[in-house]
Amino acid sequence: MVNLASTALPEEICPPALVQGPTEFNQVTEIVAGVAERKPPRAWYIAFTIALSLLGTLGCCVAYLFWEGVGVWGNNQPVAWGWPIVNFVFWVGIGHAGTLISAVLFLFRQNWRTSINRFAEAMTIFAVMCAGLFPGIHVGRPWFAYWLFPLPNQMDMWPNFRSPLVWDLFAVGTYATVSLLFWYIGMIPDLATFRDRSVTKIRKVLYGIFSLGWTGSNRAWHRYEKAYLLLAALATPLVLSVHSVVSFDFATAQLPGWHTTIFPPYFVAGAIFSGFGMVITLMVPARQLFGLKDLVTMRHLENMCKVIMATGMMVGYAYGMEFFISWYSGNPYEGFVFINRAFGNYYWAYWIMVSCNVIFPQLFWFKKIRRNVWAMWIIAVLVNVGMWFERFVITVSSLSRDFLPGSWHYFKPTIIDILTFAGSFGLFFTLFLLFCRYLPVIAISEIKNVMPEAHPGHHGEEGE
Repeated sequence: MVNLASTALPEEICPPALVQGPTEFNQVTEIVAGVAERKPPRAWYIAFTIALSLLGTLGCCVAYLFWEGVGVWGNNQPVAWGWPIVNFVFWVGIGHAGTLISAVLFLFRQNWRTSINRFAEAMTIFAVMCAGLFPGIHVGRPWFAYWLFPLPNQMDMWPNFRSPLVWDLFAVGTYATVSLLFWYIGMIPDLATFRDRSVTKIRKVLYGIFSLGWTGSNRAWHRYEKAYLLLAALATPLVLSVHSVVSFDFATAQLPGWHTTIFPPYFVAGAIFSGFGMVITLMVPARQLFGLKDLVTMRHLENMCKVIMATGMMVGYAYGMEFFISWYSGNPYEGFVFINRAFGNYYWAYWIMVSCNVIFPQLFWFKKIRRNVWAMWIIAVLVNVGMWFERFVITVSSLSRDFLPGSWHYFKPTIIDILTFAGSFGLFFTLFLLFCRYLPVIAISEIKNVMPEAHPGHHGEEGE
């Protein structure tokens, strides 16, 4: 049988195959299972040691914060929302690409998602865990965090359901729950494969427990596909709703620079933008480290670069629209805020944001850049840097220059702010490296489904 994807036809007519190396199903199983079964390379141990060190730093900083109080941060009056809220919005945004790749692209039958969805789903779970850390410590009395839940308590205190902060709790909580279920349900067939291949009793027992007695029968596959489709349909609205609700924290305030209706779509586009940037940031070293180049092909990476370029233009349009709205409103306070962002005390943060989010992603117009692995990795890292600075500019620059010049104050982070943020990356990468070590990093069954051997007599791919 002739594979048209391997002929010399132009890519516009016949795009490259999604799986380039293996020609048999068992080869795919060997590649993916081998990542968890073989001893990890030395680079994995080095990265894990660094991540554990940062995680220990996070634990020490949080313990010191609980002992001394929130005065160890750089927050002041009027900048009551400093780095913790900036980091919260940043990590929530990072977690958006996982649900988008897995759920939305699945519903639209985009087959190029198959090799990257498992990475993205895991990234979503870990990013939301990092995000949930910061509001808990920001309230100052985390031992009373259970007051956020509508549970009967001894003080007859109930959450204010009209507060966007409470909406945040429910939105992010729902998002985390559905994303975790979606990730876990998708792994069940692959966990059963790991169970059947296990040579040690402990691995066989653990994989057997988490595979939920998977048999691989027609009935099991039918119910699995139905559950997966249902969870994808449930997760899709969350892609739009979660970060919209997060933006309500800002938009419902009367503060100039926050009180605007453009925030919900602006935040969603930025979240998808930064999420795809983080997927590339993780994917490029992982495919190199674990030998996954045949399954995570240049076509997957190039498609993600195109998504980053498109969402980057949306973000750039939102930046320009903010200036237009402030001018068109005729509100002097609004006009001052945006002029101050670009040319005031935090001008350096604003132009870093514009450079990383608007200018550098436009390099993906060039095919040579999109196909250069390390060039796209550097741009993806810059995208994440730029999105963090975007959250910083929105939060800090607006608060530091409010209505009364007498209350203006320059925000400067302390060493505890910086180390806590660095420690959150330690939590994220520790969990991610453990995921790569013990769980299937690529969906084996989905990869096999897009191989030409799964559709004999049918050349070409659907959903392209």
